[in-house]
Amino acid sequence: MSSFLNGKQWVVLGIAGIVALLVVAFLLVGPPQLLAKSDSPGFCAGCHVMESEHTAFLHAGAHRRNRCVDCHLPNENLAIHYVWKSIDGMKDAIFFYSGHTPERITLSEHGAKVLQANCIRCHEELVSMINTEQKCWSCHRSITHLRSGAIETL
Repeated sequence: MSSFLNGKQWVVLGIAGIVALLVVAFLLVGPPQLLAKSDSPGFCAGCHVMESEHTAFLHAGAHRRNRCVDCHLPNENLAIHYVWKSIDGMKDAIFFYSGHTPERITLSEHGAKVLQANCIRCHEELVSMINTEQKCWSCHRSITHLRSGAIETL
């Protein structure tokens, strides 16, 4: 009776496992500067398609003290934050390097839920007496990247 995997397949599987462990180890204990740098607005603006969003962010009043990840990634716990940071980062890199970046960047349905949750998280006291089902940016249009001073006329 033949085995499920032959010798060559076991070697490939073993090498893939070792590489996966090394990648996980690097991500868990890699240079802290790497994670800190990837949290900065300048890192997000590194893709040329994000230039106008970054410029608008710099003119966004009080919110310019935040990092992109404070609003655009889940922040309820560290594990979920890094899972979504990885997913979003890979998606953005694939779009950018494949040349399929949309001309106008918009929020996905998941992104809108995350953004709304983060607005409520940061402004919990202020919004405790209002309907939090309505998207915050439907009234506070000046906090969106497209309506924050620098490119308000778009």
